[in-house]
Amino acid sequence: MTVHDPETKSELKKELDATLQTRKELGPEYESELVDGFLDKVDRKIDDTIDRHVRRHLAERQMAAARGARPRPADTGPASFGERFGFAAISLVLAIPLSAIGVANAQLPGLLVTWAGIVGVNALNSAGVFPWSRHRGPHDEA
Repeated sequence: MTVHDPETKSELKKELDATLQTRKELGPEYESELVDGFLDKVDRKIDDTIDRHVRRHLAERQMAAARGARPRPADTGPASFGERFGFAAISLVLAIPLSAIGVANAQLPGLLVTWAGIVGVNALNSAGVFPWSRHRGPHDEA
């Protein structure tokens, strides 16, 4: 189950709809708790997905090492398309609650600042500014 999986999207959409409906029923005084609860669920989904991918990647590397194979060039080069796409996808999933928080607290300026941050983080990641997105040397461990 990944962020791109229709089942996961459907689950998150249902959770968001339920959170918004609950907010309508309880009122704005419980908004912070509701948003925190929704973000916790999104975090758990993301953590589960990342854990699964990391375990699979480590298992693949262990199998390759056991066979005596050299690492693939994608393992030692700059961030692959999949890594960049995954980073962008996760930031867009998180953009939903962040946008809601920005609008709830500062209306249009809050939304604009939120999206400027999202675009900025994605631009910096694709430019390789972050340490995890830089080229790894042949002797570096991932």
